[in-house]
Amino acid sequence: VWIFGYGSLVWRPGFEFTSRKVGFIRGYSRRFWQGDTFHRGSEKMPGRVVTLLEDCGACTWGVAYEVRGEQIPASLQYLNMREAVLGGYDTKLVKFHPQEKDAEEPIQALVYIATPQNPSYLGPASEEDIAAQIIVSSGCAGHNIEYLLRLADFMRYFCPQAEDKHLFSIEEALISILPCLCFTEESLEET
Repeated sequence: VWIFGYGSLVWRPGFEFTSRKVGFIRGYSRRFWQGDTFHRGSEKMPGRVVTLLEDCGACTWGVAYEVRGEQIPASLQYLNMREAVLGGYDTKLVKFHPQEKDAEEPIQALVYIATPQNPSYLGPASEEDIAAQIIVSSGCAGHNIEYLLRLADFMRYFCPQAEDKHLFSIEEALISILPCLCFTEESLEET
């Protein structure tokens, strides 16, 4: 079984796997439209994490993990709790295209996608509003800023040829807000 990750799974799968490949799926755009009140946020201050939006002309880059034998039930149980129960994600089968030049045919992979019907779905907002929400959110897996920056780093280093305007626009908005926050914190410490 192959499992495609396009958010925190690209750097922290949390399950054992046999192999991994960087690549993409077609027909979806990555969006910071899913709320998170556990891993990257709280009930009072939900974080924002990514989900996929059907978009026939787009492709989303990430990592596919191959799980075999005893890894299959353990990884699916873990992901069903992490994504489906806590996050409100549905599972779908997609065609994953490995990045390697000599790659074989596309691979069928499972992917978890949050839908607008789940209670944590936040939907669209401006890049500035999303960045402002990310800055103040933190959960049991860490600060929401880390999630955004790690995902941007993954794209920059593993998929430099790919564009993800939504992701990089939010990163830019976050960076433009951060100096203001640092100045405010220093001012508060001095008083």
